Amino acid sequence: LAKGAAHVLVAGDVFDSSTVADRILRQAMARLAKHALLTWHLLPGNHDPLKVGGVWDRLTRAGSPGNVIVHATPAPHLLAPHVALLPSPLAAAASSHDPTAWMDAAQTAPGVLRIGLAHGSVRGFGSDGEAAQQIAPTRAKTANLAYLALGDWHGAVGISDRVWYSGTPEPDRFPDN
Repeated sequence: LAKGAAHVLVAGDVFDSSTVADRILRQAMARLAKHALLTWHLLPGNHDPLKVGGVWDRLTRAGSPGNVIVHATPAPHLLAPHVALLPSPLAAAASSHDPTAWMDAAQTAPGVLRIGLAHGSVRGFGSDGEAAQQIAPTRAKTANLAYLALGDWHGAVGISDRVWYSGTPEPDRFPDN
């Protein structure tokens, strides 16, 4: 807020599981609601994918605060008159297709700044190079994105000048990322 931010983009894994207790879900939404001047854009990730009876399904039924948007469909969402968010929510913990592929053909008006929001890997975590949700490292270029915000890696990592993992303050078992 001190820098004039109006939106917070959360690139997946808002919760560590789709089965978090309703009490935890209510507490999280109450905390986000306290920051009424910010709009929170939440993306389902591999730990909390979209699924019937999952956390996002329960939140949809219960209702979320007015300043919280859950992006459950891959479709452009206007953040401002000339700025569009292109979210890529996950419906499963792993997939054989790139969840950002749709962005290449996504229609936005001429001159609209395009920001991608996704959860997955441009390279694998392990030495074998495999990833549960593989994202093309060239997606910002092929989809004409000004920026691609990625989640999945727990450290801040720049893939290019327009593609970044912001990281998370959570310590985990992957000390090198």
